[in-house]
Amino acid sequence: MNKDGVASQEDSVLWALLPGMVVVAAAGGAARHVSRAFAGFVSSEVESLHGQGWLSVLEPASRLALLAGLAQPVDQHLSLQIRRAGGEGRWFDCITSWLPAQRCHLCLFHDATPTHQAEMAALAQAQLLRLTADAVPALIAYYEAVSFRCVFANRQYARTFGWDEVSILGRTFAEVIGEPAARQIHPHVEHMLQTRQPVVYERVLQGEDGSPRWMEVNLLPHVDDQGRSIAAFVLIHDVTRHRAAECAARESEDRLTKFLQASTEGVVFHRDGLITDANPPVCALTGCALEELRGRSILDFVPPEHRLKVNAVREAGQDISYESEVLDREGRRIPVEFVSRRMLHKGEEVRMTIVRDLRDRRAAQARIHHLAHHDALTGLPNRMSFEDELDHRMGYVAAGGHQLALLFIDLDAFKRVNDSLGHSAGDKLLQTVAMRITETLRATDRVARFGGDEFMVLCPQVRERREVESVARKLLAAIEVPVDADGRLISVTASVGIALYPADARSPAELIKHADSAMYLAKSRGRANYQFFDPALAHSAYAALVMESRLVQAIEHNEFVLHFQPQVRAGDGALVGAEALIRWQHPERGLLLPDAFIPVAEQQRLMWPLGQWVLREAARHAKRWRDEGLTDAPIGVNLSTVQFQAMGFVEAVERMLAEEGVRGEWLELELSERMLMDDLPEVQDKLQRLKGLGLAISVDDFGTGYFSLRHLKELPIDKVKIDRSFVRDLPEAQDAAAIARALIQMALSLGQGVIAEGVETPAQRDFLAANGCTELQGELLSRPLSAEDFRAWMLQRRGR
Repeated sequence: MNKDGVASQEDSVLWALLPGMVVVAAAGGAARHVSRAFAGFVSSEVESLHGQGWLSVLEPASRLALLAGLAQPVDQHLSLQIRRAGGEGRWFDCITSWLPAQRCHLCLFHDATPTHQAEMAALAQAQLLRLTADAVPALIAYYEAVSFRCVFANRQYARTFGWDEVSILGRTFAEVIGEPAARQIHPHVEHMLQTRQPVVYERVLQGEDGSPRWMEVNLLPHVDDQGRSIAAFVLIHDVTRHRAAECAARESEDRLTKFLQASTEGVVFHRDGLITDANPPVCALTGCALEELRGRSILDFVPPEHRLKVNAVREAGQDISYESEVLDREGRRIPVEFVSRRMLHKGEEVRMTIVRDLRDRRAAQARIHHLAHHDALTGLPNRMSFEDELDHRMGYVAAGGHQLALLFIDLDAFKRVNDSLGHSAGDKLLQTVAMRITETLRATDRVARFGGDEFMVLCPQVRERREVESVARKLLAAIEVPVDADGRLISVTASVGIALYPADARSPAELIKHADSAMYLAKSRGRANYQFFDPALAHSAYAALVMESRLVQAIEHNEFVLHFQPQVRAGDGALVGAEALIRWQHPERGLLLPDAFIPVAEQQRLMWPLGQWVLREAARHAKRWRDEGLTDAPIGVNLSTVQFQAMGFVEAVERMLAEEGVRGEWLELELSERMLMDDLPEVQDKLQRLKGLGLAISVDDFGTGYFSLRHLKELPIDKVKIDRSFVRDLPEAQDAAAIARALIQMALSLGQGVIAEGVETPAQRDFLAANGCTELQGELLSRPLSAEDFRAWMLQRRGR
């Protein structure tokens, strides 16, 4: 800086090297240096912002605040609003540093618009909370547990005890309600704090008119994550009206004692056919008040066809019981049983008739009949009823020359729902599935619950095979939608077996058997699909049995190997990871891909040992390559549902890492969307524990399921992998391009990495890189390689 206060050439050069939005201003506000970033943001030339020119882009209030700050030779932190050329205003944190030698301020600007907006939103939410609390017809307060000081109170609470919403804050509850009252309720407060359970009690306060007011007080503990009571909510309701009603009810008890012990039943007293008294059940039955009943003839409440018998019983003075009907005030008929007796009432001989409402008995009889033919849980026809319907329909088809289809539906892995979440969640799932099946079917189709997690669907008068396929596809899609069971999302799939009559069977039992066999074929082919009955099913079942036995031997003889497909950074092609892929080195059939044996392994519960072997083997390779200095990129391992949901999985991973001497950061676990949607709290806890071991978490096949933005935000996910089905048609297909862009931007906005699999063409690579995808994997970059070939691949790239 020269003696005239003009920036020296050396100062200007130094200031120009500072990154970001920078302005060097004198105490009076004149700019001596404006960075290109600042000029670019406000869409102005640097020269036009020198001197006082740069102050014009600040909002008036922000300009005054800045000038006041610049007038003082001290460092400051200001919040300013800058408006760019298009009219858009943004909030910035401005940090000024006073440079004594240059007699000016160095001002650094950081965009703080999101933070400012969040603060304004929080303020609005707080105001809404206050408005809501003041509008609630109850007294609400919140006290700290240690100091017993008030942190929040709504208007009704504060005014009830002589305060307002501001003056009550910071007061102890003894100061708020008075020492005598505080001593009275102290035991309740201590009980709540010690047990950490809600406490309810009543207090009597004096109203403004001097009358007593009964108040019901609810103390609700606020407990932290360690189980400590940190505060208490106080919720107070005025229950004076309820207490007054109780007093009135007690006063009426003297009148109720006039009736016989059968007071829960209707009782009518009548003399010469005119009603003299009746109890509340009769009033409820007829819909008439007692005063409306007194003096009226009993025949007014009996249908015409029953009056002759009722009157004959009265005139004969018989003690008799018989069924009849009663008319209520709307003329509706109610089935009843009359029990007529002679007795003395108030010193006079009268007739007493007990009136028993038979609606519940009739409903119970109807329900018994319904239960004999329907499933109690879902309300669907049961097996017996369905088999009768099937037998009838088969006879009709045989006579008419049509055919019918029987679909046998079995929920996949339903036992896991009952075992992990309990039978209540399982029942909710079955009820929802039953409702979805019913809503999906055509008007002529029939559905029944066959037992457990099995359902039967009958499609009569089928003309073409594709009609049945359409029904099966709709059923599969409807069933797999997640079910909300008491706040937990449960996702299940179904396997569907289909048999046709008369092509596949001659009797109902044979048709059911063949549909059942087809269902097991669907399970053997990966579940979540449908299969038609095929006479070769027996051979397939035998082949699956042989494959299961051979898989057990393969695990024992260590016949599996890992191949690795590189994952590279989109920007420069640098190696950032590799996905471990299992292969079976079959002694007779050679190298088998997972599709040849994984479905059988999943069905026969062999995925746990296979999955744990893959995890341990990937850890060993990661350690070996790091020791050789080849790469420090993590190895990705696909987890199976059985493996991830098994009890003790996290502990098994921790033991494996310790036994192999491997750090968690060297591995990345890939989980499907479906695995992350079952029981979100449990999944979140398990992922947090895995993250605590250092492992990275990625979502495989992202975009193909029902994974929501809420899951993506709440779960500790590091990376999402865009499914190859969205990459295959890029960039030509507009829908695939739109979906890919949306998935990339959604993940990036949440701070998560994005990798696309199945990249096979330069055009796909260029599109993904241009739209922000950070990592790529596919045949264009490298096919899956054996461990030795992958090592050679890394050595070759290092030698470039």
